[in-house]
Amino acid sequence: MKTITLRIEDDLYNMFKTAANGEKRTLSNFIEYAAQNYLSDEAFVSDGEMDEIFSDKKLISSIKKGKEDIKKGRFKIVK
Repeated sequence: MKTITLRIEDDLYNMFKTAANGEKRTLSNFIEYAAQNYLSDEAFVSDGEMDEIFSDKKLISSIKKGKEDIKKGRFKIVK
């Protein structure tokens, strides 16, 4: 287990504190819980979701074509 120091604005602290109290958790436990939930729900794709993506033949074909276009220099950077 690691300990970190986190500097946050008072308004955000109050939001965390209120949420932690509502969940009957300590502040540090709630922040850990919230971060873990965010990462598992928003930042990562489950194996099931990846299987669904890879089973989409049209999508895979489109990705392969895009990679070929990039290799051949057939792309335009839009600013």
